Amino acid sequence: MSKLILSLDGGGIRGAATAQFLSEVEKKLQADHNKSIRDCVDFYAGTSTGSIIALALATTNMTMTQISNLYNYKTAGKIFTENKGLFEIDGINAPKYEASGKTEVLKAKLGKAKICDVPENKHVLAIAYAIEKRKPIVIKSSKESCLNLLSYQVADASSAAPTYFPTKEIEIPENADEYWLIDGGVIANNPAMCAVAEARRVWKEESLSDIRLLSIGTGFMSRKINGPQSRKWGGLQWITRGKIMEVVTDESITAYQCMTIMDSGNYIRVNAKLAPQQGLIQSPDDAMDDISKTNIKRLKQMGDFWFDRYGEATVELLMNTYNGPSLDKIDPVTGQPIQA
Repeated sequence: MSKLILSLDGGGIRGAATAQFLSEVEKKLQADHNKSIRDCVDFYAGTSTGSIIALALATTNMTMTQISNLYNYKTAGKIFTENKGLFEIDGINAPKYEASGKTEVLKAKLGKAKICDVPENKHVLAIAYAIEKRKPIVIKSSKESCLNLLSYQVADASSAAPTYFPTKEIEIPENADEYWLIDGGVIANNPAMCAVAEARRVWKEESLSDIRLLSIGTGFMSRKINGPQSRKWGGLQWITRGKIMEVVTDESITAYQCMTIMDSGNYIRVNAKLAPQQGLIQSPDDAMDDISKTNIKRLKQMGDFWFDRYGEATVELLMNTYNGPSLDKIDPVTGQPIQA
C-alpha cells in the first residue's frame, strides 16, 4: 500500500510560509474530502522549524491552523528574545538569542507530548547534530530509546541554530548518555532523504515506487555573496558578511537527489526563490530571524502563493489520486512549479 511522507525544511521564522501553506491545504482537504493532513500522512520528518511543525502534527492534536498561528509577531518576539549579556556581542561571542523564550513557547504548545504519541503504524523523525560526538542524531519513533523523549525538547534541540541559540542538552536512555545538540540544519536542513531512507527501513515490504513524498521548503536565498572579497575572509567575516549558517543549510542538493530517485508523479517539492517574481510582487526577507510584522505577513503571503501554485496537486498527492508529473521549485520567470 502506498505511503506518504511529509518532509519539512528548517529556516527559522520562514517556517511561517510552510505552516500557512499546510493550513490552506488542510482546509481544502476538509472541504473536498472531509480529511485532515493527519489522515493522509504516514511519515513526518522535520529539521529545525520544520521539526516543530512535524512534531506538532505527529504527536499532538493541534490543528494545522493552530500550528500556523504559532508563527505570529507576539510569539516570534518571545522565541527570538535578544541576548542581553554584559560584554557579549550577540551572534559573535555569544548566541544572538536567549534559550528561555523558545523553550517556554515550545513547552506550552507541545505540552507533555512524546515521540511515542505518534499514531500506530505511523512514524516521525527530527534531525539534530551532537557536537561532542560529532555525529548526526536522528530522533525517531522507530527507535525505542527515543520513544519517551518529550516532543518540545526534541524540537528545541533540532532548532538550536549555532550563533542564534545556545546548544541544548538531551539525555537519551539508550546508554544514559547526555547529548549536546545543535540545529539539524547544519547537516540536513532538508530532511527528505533521511525520511525516505528510514521509510524504506521500517516498511521493508514497500518498494520506492510505493512511496510518495511531499517536501516543503522555506524559500531559498537570492542575495549574492561577494566572491572576490570572500578570498580574504576569516571566521568573523564569514559569520557577519558571508552568512555561513545560511550557506551550510542550503537544501538544494537534497531536493535534486529526491527528484532523481523518486518515481515521476510521486514527488512534489514546494519552494520558491525569496525574491519578487511572477505572482509574488512583495518577497519576504531571506533572514531566518526577521520577525517584523511586515515580514511575517509576507511569509504567510508566500504560503498562499504556494497554495495557489501547488495546492490542487498537493491535495491529490495526499489523497493518492495525483496523475501529473513530479513538481519542483517555482520558476521565478514563469511563476509556476518546474515539472520533471
